[in-house]
Amino acid sequence: MGSKTPEDHQQTPDASNSGGLKPANPDPKASKNGSGSADLDQGIVSDEDDDDDDNAKGEARMNIASNADKKKKRKRSKKKKTKHGSLTATELKQTNPPRVLLSSLFPVEYPKGELIPYENLSRETDEENRYNSRLWDPDFLPDYRQAAEIHRQVRHYAQKELIKPGASLLSIAEGIEDSVRALSGHPGLEPGDGLKASLGFPTGLCRNHETAHYTPNPGDKEVLLDKNDVLKVDFGVHINGRIVDSAFTIAFDHKYDNLLAAVKAATNTGIQHAGVDARMKEIGAAIQEVMESYEVELDGKLYPVKAIRSLTGHNILRYHIHGDKQVPFVKNNSSQKMEEGDVFAIETFGSTGKGYTRDDGNAVYGYGRNENVSAANLRLASAKSLLKTIDANFGTIVFNRRYLERLGVKSYHLGMRHLIDQGIIEQYGQLADITGSYTAQFEHTILLHSGGKEVISRGDDY
Repeated sequence: MGSKTPEDHQQTPDASNSGGLKPANPDPKASKNGSGSADLDQGIVSDEDDDDDDNAKGEARMNIASNADKKKKRKRSKKKKTKHGSLTATELKQTNPPRVLLSSLFPVEYPKGELIPYENLSRETDEENRYNSRLWDPDFLPDYRQAAEIHRQVRHYAQKELIKPGASLLSIAEGIEDSVRALSGHPGLEPGDGLKASLGFPTGLCRNHETAHYTPNPGDKEVLLDKNDVLKVDFGVHINGRIVDSAFTIAFDHKYDNLLAAVKAATNTGIQHAGVDARMKEIGAAIQEVMESYEVELDGKLYPVKAIRSLTGHNILRYHIHGDKQVPFVKNNSSQKMEEGDVFAIETFGSTGKGYTRDDGNAVYGYGRNENVSAANLRLASAKSLLKTIDANFGTIVFNRRYLERLGVKSYHLGMRHLIDQGIIEQYGQLADITGSYTAQFEHTILLHSGGKEVISRGDDY
């Protein structure tokens, strides 16, 4: 989280009201099930009472020595063997920057997200099964909860250490991405490693009217963060293709507070209305009503906050950041509804501009593999070689030029153009509202259990 000083106030993601929703696991170490000291209590025998007051002094001394030995044993039993050596549970902490494997910090179970029961619990009353789904395999929840905790720890580091006036967007992006790879234990430099765990998509860093899908690329002019900027930070983490997608907005000036508050409240409204059998048109209408009840004063002029109608939330499928369902944040006529087992990215964008984005043609955000288009007829050797690298390292996960060059890929532009022309690879551009406007974004990933929803990415920041 960012620091606040009279000279340089930073509007952090938690600066406005969160709509009454409780943060999940503000202290990650206290989030495991059961007693936090359960691991330390095992195998400890308590001191026995001495019922014989007439024991000889020698026997008393033996009892005292025996008790002392037990205390020593008790003290030793509190140490845990880890990959980092023999440490007590409280000694093994995350580093700055984050580099300790998450599995070392949580050897038993990863923290849960915010658990919210459905209003009508007639679907499922058993507590154990309420926050589960018969549609998920046994690895589903551990994978998602690990990805979510990585996201929380990395964004906390980014908010506190990386995102400051004068920082380059490239340094912020690389700081986030390096930390995700370190905590997952998968650097992604060997074929197939990035498919086990990595970024869910390229880190989005959009300023002001830039709304979505900008990330620094090789050869770009260095972009420095200004104290007057409104920065949207959108990144994903995947474990075995289970993608957590979460985003927040940071501003350094108080004047943008209402803009950020409007979008955060709108996102929380979407989360409150989401659930099994919830309809998209009702969720969208509720989001828009809350979002557009706000206005923001900038330099003496009052601007209504508009819900951006050209973007939507979406469901998430395995290894696919965008599924086949959309969650608009304006009134709509969609007939789609949410179902048990679904995973959704509930996100909203608000703007002081037109409330509509376009591809401004200024930058290429990234690329994605279209698995429905065959590559059997490819003839260009450079395109074949590039596609082999893409399939081995990213599959259908969205990637960018920095990620390719990190693997040592060179002279790929002709091959990439051919793959795009053939429809095998899709290209994504930067989206923006009108110049001079300001936009904000907040986003969470939710899991729809049988009897409740889990805001898997919820933290004590937003």
